[in-house]
Amino acid sequence: MIDVHCHILPCIDDGAKSFDVSLEMARIAVDEGVETIVCTPHIMPGVFDNKPADIRRRVAELSRDLADHGVHLDLIPGSDAHVRPDFVRALVNDEIQPIGEGRYVLFEPPHNVAPPKLDEVLFNVRAAGWMPILTHPERLAWIEDRYHILPELVASGVMMQLTAASIIGVFGERTKYLSERMIDDGLVHIVASDAHNARRRSTRLRGAYDRCRELLGAEEADNLFVVRPRFATLNGPFDLLPPLPKVPQRKTSNDAGIFSRLSSFIRSSTEAHR
Repeated sequence: MIDVHCHILPCIDDGAKSFDVSLEMARIAVDEGVETIVCTPHIMPGVFDNKPADIRRRVAELSRDLADHGVHLDLIPGSDAHVRPDFVRALVNDEIQPIGEGRYVLFEPPHNVAPPKLDEVLFNVRAAGWMPILTHPERLAWIEDRYHILPELVASGVMMQLTAASIIGVFGERTKYLSERMIDDGLVHIVASDAHNARRRSTRLRGAYDRCRELLGAEEADNLFVVRPRFATLNGPFDLLPPLPKVPQRKTSNDAGIFSRLSSFIRSSTEAHR
């Protein structure tokens, strides 16, 4: 498997706090069957002011240090780049690290508030010849009220990346439900760990892979965890990406009603048990 979203670089953001944590994360990944990890520290001006040159240097250092400890992983530089109006300019000026030396790039929206003109920013990224991979949409606090934008973004050429832990319920029933809804709606291109440590937010992918295999079959599970991630790491042609599975058309009004009622039920249940 290939993990395209992982905060394994030590002491650079809110991910691994030391080399020992990075080492444990790497060992878990290898045990899970992961062969390649894209190291994706946050790039968020004013909060995490990481620079691509420093990320690349740290990736090379970590690769050597892991090998010295008998852990052999293919590490590739990347970043978890937060939305910004000048996203394209920042890419062109080497202020955002794409995946490796290619045209695929992780694109992270704000968690709590829907950003204005998100579709416009992503359109500009695509129009400039880059492939934005929108990270963990299932975990965005505002996505319940704007779920309709996800199929619109996918139709415009944006890729979607779910978090493995979301699929198996680590982040709760709401996020698990949203993950399965996106999977059922044929809106998911890639599953990655978004690991930050070796505990709750770890590099484990196998459980999510097994669940996706139950839901979608072996071929699409491989597409989610191996084939499309490999396209991203090798800068594969966008038009040759394996297509998303076709799903039956649903009635939007009924879906929205069920979704709203289920969301209300989950919130009520959560509040009742606090």
